[in-house]
Amino acid sequence: MPLSPETLTANAEVLERLSWTFELRFATDDKEPVWFSVDGVEGIRRIARNGAGGVFALVSGSPRVLYISSEGAAGVVAADLDEFIALVMACPYWHDLLKFSGSGSLAEMRRAATVLELGTVDDDELEEARALLKSELGLAELADPVGTLHRAVSTSDLIIRDQYGSPFVSLFNSFIINEERMRKLFGA
Repeated sequence: MPLSPETLTANAEVLERLSWTFELRFATDDKEPVWFSVDGVEGIRRIARNGAGGVFALVSGSPRVLYISSEGAAGVVAADLDEFIALVMACPYWHDLLKFSGSGSLAEMRRAATVLELGTVDDDELEEARALLKSELGLAELADPVGTLHRAVSTSDLIIRDQYGSPFVSLFNSFIINEERMRKLFGA
């Protein structure tokens, strides 16, 4: 059975792991007004926030997961909630993959993933959280999480607007990772 916000919020241990390990705070009862819109969509449901002030949402008529950053970027990040949680588990640095995408280059995202993954080596808390979520949610691992994220963001046909009607920019940023500098940072 596909994941829903209700299945996630019904399990306190899953909620805690998503919050502490992956910085995803799923709302059990989000009553705040939505400060963005999606062209052609009536119903928007905010389902979570992250530590950077971004919002995750579902739109009526589609299982896709949207991410609206606090910095003026927005788009689709996953085909559905199952794929999104599997992506976050595989790449807790998913947001950095978009930042260091060289304006949406899959090759640059793969380069960045190689280096960013060094920051997760020997992270027992992360491994415990992954194991718990796999067990509790029954999620399969993504064969290509970086490619999955790239595909979701690059094929989005939704226009997401801020409260003033201006369209958000793409989630892809123009930075590229400096491998040598990052490897030194991670001690590799």
